Amino acid sequence: MKKLLRNLLFGEIPVTEYSTVTVEREIHEKVWLKAGDADLDISVNHWLLCLDPVVFGIWLTKKEDILSFGQRLEYRMYFKDSEKGRIIADMKLDLFDSLQEPDGTLLLLKLADVDICHISFIRTRLIFYKYYRKPEQDFYKLKSFSAAYSYPRRVRIISFKEGSWYNIFPMDLVGDIPMSRRYVFGLRHSNVTLARIIATGKLVVSEVPYKYKDTIYQLGKHHRKPMSETTLPFGLIQSETFGFPVPEWANSYKEINIVRHVNLGSHMLLSGEEVYQKYISDPCGHLYHIHFLHYLHQHGSGRPYPLV
Repeated sequence: MKKLLRNLLFGEIPVTEYSTVTVEREIHEKVWLKAGDADLDISVNHWLLCLDPVVFGIWLTKKEDILSFGQRLEYRMYFKDSEKGRIIADMKLDLFDSLQEPDGTLLLLKLADVDICHISFIRTRLIFYKYYRKPEQDFYKLKSFSAAYSYPRRVRIISFKEGSWYNIFPMDLVGDIPMSRRYVFGLRHSNVTLARIIATGKLVVSEVPYKYKDTIYQLGKHHRKPMSETTLPFGLIQSETFGFPVPEWANSYKEINIVRHVNLGSHMLLSGEEVYQKYISDPCGHLYHIHFLHYLHQHGSGRPYPLV
């Protein structure tokens, strides 16, 4: 009976909270922001920056009339599975904060309500009760996270060093602002490196190939504990001006000066500017996270990203 139920829900697809995929050509999902009379395609300039509460950063240029976005507007963000496809997640959001820059504004919006329709409601409920229900996650959180990860979130590697103290760990709450040299990061307060990054105002972000997935995930434990003197299973190179450690298998890296930070809740927003960039090897497929419900939708639609 259990096997029959599982086959009805998933078929042969392995059950995970988030599916790890790569994007072979380009991301085909689209994300739109509606506020007042404005309806903007924010696919490449929106980023998930906090999980509790769920907060998004959205970059608006001067040309997008940022002054019309005010406290009293109703914000809606909706995710489509393709340019001409259907809406799979619909969010209502409240203005959390905004960071003004000379060439635009980083709008910070907090999730207020959400609806999802990746798969049928009954199937979603069955999956929740069977696999996801736990004290720290109710059905609303499942909807929130599955909606937020209905757009692929690329995994990068963060590096830091201060004297003999150093750390390397992966992140997917990262965004590079188009047509600028700025980055935004959502870093958990529990990360042991956060206070040092804020104090020194420096970090390095690296683009890495998906084929190192297992190694990348092994580095995940260093969110809570720094690197030790134990020999790593890979070599390191030093970044050009900061001298921070970078995995030798990274495709490229950027040295970032952190210029401001904002407490969003479970995560701290770090906003910074690139001071140096180096290409190490030719770009190749990156590692992305999407929610399992979104992968089920892709699979049912016959357009899944390759699992890695």
